Amino acid sequence: MEKLDAKLLIVDDDRDVLLAAKLFLKQHINFVHTEENPENIPDLIRNDKYDLVLLDMNFSRDATSGKEGFHWLNKILELDPAITVILITGYGDIELAVQGIKEGATNFLLKPWDNKKLLATITTSLQLKKSKVELSDIKTKQKQGAGINDISSKTLIGQSPAMMKVMATVEKVAITDANVLILGENGTGKELIARAIHDHSRRSGEVFVSVDLGAISETLFESELFGFKKGAFTDAKEDRAGRFEAANKGTIFLDEIGNLSLSLQSKLLSVIQNRKVVRLGTNSEIPIDVRLICATNMPLHQMVAENKFRQDLLYRINTVEVHVPSLRERFEDIPLLIDHFLEIYCNKYKMPTKRVSPAALKRLEVHAWPGNIRELQHAVERAVIMSESNILEPDDFFLSKIEERREDAIKTTSMNLEETEKMLIRKVIDKHGGNISKAAKELGLTRASLYRRIEKYGL
Repeated sequence: MEKLDAKLLIVDDDRDVLLAAKLFLKQHINFVHTEENPENIPDLIRNDKYDLVLLDMNFSRDATSGKEGFHWLNKILELDPAITVILITGYGDIELAVQGIKEGATNFLLKPWDNKKLLATITTSLQLKKSKVELSDIKTKQKQGAGINDISSKTLIGQSPAMMKVMATVEKVAITDANVLILGENGTGKELIARAIHDHSRRSGEVFVSVDLGAISETLFESELFGFKKGAFTDAKEDRAGRFEAANKGTIFLDEIGNLSLSLQSKLLSVIQNRKVVRLGTNSEIPIDVRLICATNMPLHQMVAENKFRQDLLYRINTVEVHVPSLRERFEDIPLLIDHFLEIYCNKYKMPTKRVSPAALKRLEVHAWPGNIRELQHAVERAVIMSESNILEPDDFFLSKIEERREDAIKTTSMNLEETEKMLIRKVIDKHGGNISKAAKELGLTRASLYRRIEKYGL
């Protein structure tokens, strides 16, 4: 494996940690410098150009609070705002690390770390830095006024903790070229997330091709996605490019990927691995350069265990996973979404501005929304059309007969115990804004027990 062309500085007062890290990392990175004394950091940063710093949060002078680590984090970023900093902390100090990220660190590692995870974290952080630099150059050249921080205001609607988490993930992944897998129930807006990633990526000036795999029959799969040569089959009257070719240099969005049969999964995997397509009726390979985003409402990880979905394909498409919350998990966003749809449909149907009465809003907020945002959108559109008043009342909204309250929804969403526990843990963590201590207390767990479950479910 070729070494990473980067300069790395590791600062930790534990000699054994420094030695172990250097012995491993020098096999993978061109330049690795270690330093025991944090007081030497300013001179090191001034005299050399480091791409990344691994910084311990607690030194012997200040063994537990992390204050010294914050001091040196701020000093490093003051000396070189472009530098990437990864924090090193103990297992019980994740809150310190999260606070460090808020103050400018890129990521954190827990002691003792796994070497593979250490290298993966460093590699990802360096790639992210490179992508940021390239994106900045492109924006400067194109004189674009809007940046990725406009994601929440221009593309996605929501202020709930669950949606803020999604927006943060979109912001981070958009500027990379990583493959993304978007998971969520029907009607949650998975394609909207995919378009947001594309619109804020380096490929935003290129085409976005959306493919509903659930609507393509098995017999048409290859011709639709890979194209065909004239005469390849009865109705092939002329040469035609497939969806992958059409998306070249841009983004291809494969929706409902969980519906593919194993044989079609194999054909798709070959194209993703080789970055080449072969049109039906030819033997010529055509190189493609696309950003791949996939989505499904199906439990792919469970399907892998049941041999219904290829594990190697899953690994290829989910470099980053984005879990889109259901509407019942982000009920705080319902008023914002209603206002958004009211504006759209009042303008579309040339009607005076309408608003929702407090009683109607209350009813909408406690509805289960099995159809998620799509159901809400249709309910608002129908109310705008049918109501003769500018104030929409409860009776103006035609809702499904499932009238369970949102607090009861978790009981009926899944009959699988692990899925229910996973959903509950995610909801409580989101409720407390990521505060593990408060979440553990509400769940009746110790912090260690909650951390084990977070790791188990990949939350």
